[in-house]
Amino acid sequence: MQYRTLADLSNLVRTNIYIVPHDIDLVVGIPRSGMLPANMIALFLNKKMSDIDSFCEGRIMSTGKRSQYIADTDIKRVLIVDDSVNQGNSIKAAKDKLTVLNDKFEFVYLAPIVSSCGKELVDIYFEIIDDRRIFEWNLFHHPIIGRSCLDIDGILNKDPEIDDDGNIYKQFLHDATPMFLPTVEIETLITCRLEKYRNDTESWLKRHNIRYKNLVMLDLPSREERIKWGRYGEFKGEYYKNNNQVLFIESNKKQAQIIANISNKPVICLECNSLISPETSVKLKENSKSLIKKMINLILHGKIFLSLLLIIGK
Repeated sequence: MQYRTLADLSNLVRTNIYIVPHDIDLVVGIPRSGMLPANMIALFLNKKMSDIDSFCEGRIMSTGKRSQYIADTDIKRVLIVDDSVNQGNSIKAAKDKLTVLNDKFEFVYLAPIVSSCGKELVDIYFEIIDDRRIFEWNLFHHPIIGRSCLDIDGILNKDPEIDDDGNIYKQFLHDATPMFLPTVEIETLITCRLEKYRNDTESWLKRHNIRYKNLVMLDLPSREERIKWGRYGEFKGEYYKNNNQVLFIESNKKQAQIIANISNKPVICLECNSLISPETSVKLKENSKSLIKKMINLILHGKIFLSLLLIIGK
């Protein structure tokens, strides 16, 4: 499984901008995701841009004026951009739509990310990924959500500022500010919220039209007992390990590493915005240990150096 962030996409476009023909007159994005790299390319090259439907109607965006359009005069070479091409349904549909304009314009097709199969459908690409691909910009609308475990706090809603295990916390559960609201039915929501708050949690989920099959909560009597128990990552990791989900989306980096280690399956962590695999988690631990050792050595060497200075001074 490969995960690409918006920062990855930006770097991919920026470092490969030399591949893009600089003599294009217009950049046209395929909505919605294709508008992201299209806009980046248009800005880097200082070119006019449009979306594909507006372009077909003879309109392009006016530079520096939002929602304003100008005529397509003096446009000859057009770059058509999508974010990725796998099987190629979107790019094929775009080509069909533009067929009637083939005599008027020269079209060049680009996608930053393609599969080995998809690369045959474009003229320009920057990266080939044949593994399962997950993108930050459509993560919560991807079919994989239907085979995933999702944390709640820090994912679906903002983390609570106060958890008094009482009226303030119950008010938070009612009024929690939404963050990411998946449009795909979630396989399993798993949270360390206490079981006694199930009704409050279900009411909030229903109010925000979040669909899910399972809601797994922590069956402990109080916040104090939960803190004393403290095995949050282990709780989630064991569930993930023993069920058939293929992805876990977690808000907390430390818990994400524990979940990946226990389950031996991938975890996307929103805190560090990266895909954590068991191998990655082990490397992070080794790097942390190595960093601690270096810090200890520096401290020890500093003490030795200070002692020598004191001896010399005497």
